[in-house]
Amino acid sequence: MFKKILLSLLVLLLASGAYLQFGNLPQPLSADTEGSRWLEKGIYDVSYFDVELVDDTRPTQKNGEYLGSNERQLQTRIWYPEDLLGAAPLLIYSHGFMSSRTGGSYLAEHFASHGYIVAAMDYPLTTMGAPGGPLVKDVVSQPGDVSFLIDQFVSWNADSGNQFYERIDDRHIGVMGLSLGGMTSTLATFHPRSADLRISAAVSIAGPVFMFGPAFYDSRDVPFMMIASPIDAMIDYQTNAATILPNVKGAVVVTMNNASHTGFASPGRYLRWFENPDSLGCGMLTRGLEKTSDENWASELGESEEGILLSPQTALCTTDPLPPTMNPVRQQWLTTLAVFPFFESQFALSELRRQEARDYLFSTFSSEIPEVSVARAIK
Repeated sequence: MFKKILLSLLVLLLASGAYLQFGNLPQPLSADTEGSRWLEKGIYDVSYFDVELVDDTRPTQKNGEYLGSNERQLQTRIWYPEDLLGAAPLLIYSHGFMSSRTGGSYLAEHFASHGYIVAAMDYPLTTMGAPGGPLVKDVVSQPGDVSFLIDQFVSWNADSGNQFYERIDDRHIGVMGLSLGGMTSTLATFHPRSADLRISAAVSIAGPVFMFGPAFYDSRDVPFMMIASPIDAMIDYQTNAATILPNVKGAVVVTMNNASHTGFASPGRYLRWFENPDSLGCGMLTRGLEKTSDENWASELGESEEGILLSPQTALCTTDPLPPTMNPVRQQWLTTLAVFPFFESQFALSELRRQEARDYLFSTFSSEIPEVSVARAIK
């Protein structure tokens, strides 16, 4: 009898696992579309490993009961293509508030299969398990973490004993991130005083930019893409994404109708039974921001002369009721279809491939996908 109960429980667990993995999936893109080909896995098998890196030149601030530290510990995951023969473009992914280094794993795995090296860190105080609880204003320190990680790869590239020896194409270094990680990527790319000049392309996925005026972007001319949804419950479209085309020369804005904020992150795929995954995401975000809700820390980003605006944050998660959104799995496909051609249009080795990427991104993408529109700023 006991064995039968155990067997029944095992069958139930296996069935539940299969349903979580394969249940409620959207219809695949038609095989005869360009989009389906851009979603195909690349020629490389992908491996990854985790490593703890420590920047002992910069401190971690005090946070509640956490007393701080004179260094920054960065748990890092690195995805890479196996049997790569030459140098590869490097991408740094930055996670959102209360997320982790695996938040963009669907993007990392896709890029690595196409010959990119991708790395992501758990930021010391904005990750879910941060000591003292997640602290949003530590985003001010995160562009420095990005530069530190680029430094590591550049040093490994010159070290004949390292697996990445002569495997990093330091002419092609890009950054991408979601939400607060999108803001991190934007700061690391454009900040008039502290931008990392090695970054040559950047993507913000639903990242806040309401505190950046036109002067913030003027000192650098870097290919930049913003992906955003008009019904994002957490990051207001009008005061963030809608400011990009007027402010950033040559920028690209991909507007993804019916997308949720939460659906952009890898774990969002497990919320595909929700009518709107932001119903869960908003509850977590609101609790995470409680301890700093009365703080205005925008001045810590820089001076008004550097294009930093002391504008108040638009109220978060006020939409009630939340509208229905697309399946997060489809949303992540569409995000890949924006981000991958964007970087290929900048980093691919051949001009033919770069042109194919531009043609798909600026012409075919929106014609095949009804939820998407693509707009470019004038240079």
